[in-house]
Amino acid sequence: MTKPKLLDLYCCAGGATKGYQRAGFYVVGVDINEQPNYCGDEFIQGDALEYLCEHWQEYDVIHASPPCQGYSVTRTLHTNEYPDLLPVTRALLRFIGKPYIIENVPGAPMRDYIWLNGLMFGLKVIRRRHFESNILLLQPSPPKKTGRTSGNGKAYSTFDDGDYITVAGHNFRFTDGQKAMGIDWMKTQHELAESIPPAFTEYLGRQMIRAVVPVAV
Repeated sequence: MTKPKLLDLYCCAGGATKGYQRAGFYVVGVDINEQPNYCGDEFIQGDALEYLCEHWQEYDVIHASPPCQGYSVTRTLHTNEYPDLLPVTRALLRFIGKPYIIENVPGAPMRDYIWLNGLMFGLKVIRRRHFESNILLLQPSPPKKTGRTSGNGKAYSTFDDGDYITVAGHNFRFTDGQKAMGIDWMKTQHELAESIPPAFTEYLGRQMIRAVVPVAV
């Protein structure tokens, strides 16, 4: 049986991609920057929206993680200006009509979203993220956090000082960040900081694949 095909826009090194692969998708990632450590089945370097407009017919599901720095709580730390690609990405996905998921940070102007965090999946990172879709997505019940959270003003976040760490910027120990996120193929702090845990999209992907498999096989 042919796997349903998923397009991962703004894929970075493939945190979302890996989860969708585990859920049963063949995943093609698109990013404006070279991603030598991308984990997906295929990688296209180029403009995500241009590629979407030209190739959307080739995919069963589309995932998009538009740049979030403009909405992030750390936005005041960034010296670069980032384009606000969320509205135009949403508009294109709604016009195309394929099943889609948009992922972004708390504070982004998402619509009818569900949210996930690491505690729901037994991870040692909080990393709350919001997900918007034109398919009904179910949200797991959030468990209560127990233990101490590190990253409270120290030079970097490690498991030395707490049970959960913050994976953001360069303010964390790389090996601890890999462990916390459930990611072992990325090679840089930047890749980890730009990623979401694969557990998130594996959970969502299993819901999405049930919606498309009847027409994808």
